[in-house]
Amino acid sequence: MTLRVFVNERPVTVARGATVRDAVAALDGELAGLLASGAAYATDGVGRPVDAADPIGEGGAILRVIVTARQGPPRLSKELLRRWPKAELHVHLDGSLRPQTMLELARAQGVRLPADTPEGLAEALHVKHAKSLEEYLTKYEITLSVMQTAAALERVAYEFVIDAAADGVRYVEVRYSPLLHRPALTLTQAIEAPLAGIRRAEAETGTKVGVIVCAIRTRPPAESLELARAAAQYRSAGVVAFDLAGPERGHPAREHAPAFEYAAAHGMACTCHAGEGDGPHSIHEALHQCGAQRIGHGTRLGEDPTLLDYVVERGIPLEMCLTSNLHTHTVTTIAEHPFKRYLDRGVVVTLNTDGRLVDGISLTNEYFLAQSVLGLGRQELARVTLNACDSAFLPEYEKVALVSRIQSELEAL
Repeated sequence: MTLRVFVNERPVTVARGATVRDAVAALDGELAGLLASGAAYATDGVGRPVDAADPIGEGGAILRVIVTARQGPPRLSKELLRRWPKAELHVHLDGSLRPQTMLELARAQGVRLPADTPEGLAEALHVKHAKSLEEYLTKYEITLSVMQTAAALERVAYEFVIDAAADGVRYVEVRYSPLLHRPALTLTQAIEAPLAGIRRAEAETGTKVGVIVCAIRTRPPAESLELARAAAQYRSAGVVAFDLAGPERGHPAREHAPAFEYAAAHGMACTCHAGEGDGPHSIHEALHQCGAQRIGHGTRLGEDPTLLDYVVERGIPLEMCLTSNLHTHTVTTIAEHPFKRYLDRGVVVTLNTDGRLVDGISLTNEYFLAQSVLGLGRQELARVTLNACDSAFLPEYEKVALVSRIQSELEAL
């Protein structure tokens, strides 16, 4: 069996199971040599770097080889980065379902989905063609449609942790909004169900998990306060923080300040989506009017040098998401993403997926992207990993233990 693929817009026939490197060699041996030496790197059809050792999944795949002495070789293979011990602080549960699970839940609940195969559903939910953050968020309406029972929420949360552990994640904070599971469930049911699935997966994998509950910018502030009150009751049972998500522009965070005040007064940490769908004034508001201790995304921080200085001086972490920002048009290309500029400037940046299913990525992919396109070296990647550990919403003694574990594993690699 053979596959027909395209390398630099030219058709190439390779055997099924061939790698990216094999396809390039079939087109041009000299180009394959540049790829092997690190003087060139390969990307897929939408410009995301791919490992030369990756198998070609299907016919019609589009590959491009870019010759650039500046890039140098990816120093760490994708397989090594998969084993790299990682921590993640910004990932949405309702953006990270398994397609097969969605199909099974939909059949059980009588929900109609846009495709009836795992591959077709993954493609239908992929947000690579979204025109804006608002359009990006519409994909979540589809995933949420099969998450309206306690059993579904428990299963999705359990599988999420299993998948994170398989990707080398030792600690993860996963977020979602219990508000989006009413009226099918009460807030109490919508909080307890994922916690049950998470506890089961933690015991099986050893990966530690914290839950962040999200209020929604477009919902009435009274609902945000109601959610903060409900979530605070589970502060010692796995809920670690309060967040505000949803369309940014035209929906100021300050309107939800009472919910943040309640959460903070009852011992919960606070983070806030800001500087993704709107400018740095949104970050300023999250910090100064809502008391956020971390910022979700924060991509547009650099547009306000004074605020950038403030974030550096105070050591306020940014939960940054490279691929997601490309999909929401917060950045035009990954190469233009400010992640490395912020890292070099002294910002506490962390690397996250945002939504594994809707963005079509893993945390390993994001590390590979940071290395291949932004040029992060091994030490910088280790620094980003430890930034996430240091920024975790954990008691100090647990944070120290996490940092120690990650450092030991990194040294062993």
